[in-house]
Amino acid sequence: MAKRRKLSNPLALTVMVLLAERSMHPYEIAQTLRRRGKEHSVKINFGSLYTVVQNLEKHGYVEVAGVQRQGNRPERTLYGITEAGRAEMVDWLSDLLAVPAAEYPVFETALSLLPVLPPDDVAELLETREAALAVQSAAMRGILGRLTGKLPRVFVVETEYQLHMVDAQLEWIKKFRTELLDATISGIEEWKSFHATGEVPQDWQDLDEQEIVLDPERKA
Repeated sequence: MAKRRKLSNPLALTVMVLLAERSMHPYEIAQTLRRRGKEHSVKINFGSLYTVVQNLEKHGYVEVAGVQRQGNRPERTLYGITEAGRAEMVDWLSDLLAVPAAEYPVFETALSLLPVLPPDDVAELLETREAALAVQSAAMRGILGRLTGKLPRVFVVETEYQLHMVDAQLEWIKKFRTELLDATISGIEEWKSFHATGEVPQDWQDLDEQEIVLDPERKA
């Protein structure tokens, strides 16, 4: 199980990783994140970046490391990571890599609510998603192709992983749509009946009376 932390925003971890390289001011942190394309891997609100840095300082993970003066520009405060910050950074990142966490992706939420839409509508909507994912997959392959040989692989592994997950989702959607269109998925007759009559099938009502455990970590 993942640990409870003083800060849980992944952007805070990202900031600590950058400051582990060198001291920076918040604007430089934002520019570095953009330059490295991290907005595709981390949910970044650049407007709240200063607040993230302030919270890191509040908890002793970063500290003022100096002031930068460039020409007539206003002074900028440089921040550096503390020893406590390095320890938290390593522990937090290690935890994220080793311990699976419930992340509740919105697509999974939508899949859990499918029966409220007619099967034919679901098949059509998933066809639209499939087309969008195919474009996304092609674009990511192009990016990886351009980066191959220019960057060490260690700097593009998150893009590799994103592409793998897109392709896996594409494969699953294609198979699931086939089951919908061929009407071979179990429960589809009740599903169609629900939308034809507006009445919840008795089989579905009976399910509410059963104790069905889908969470592998929860005991029946």
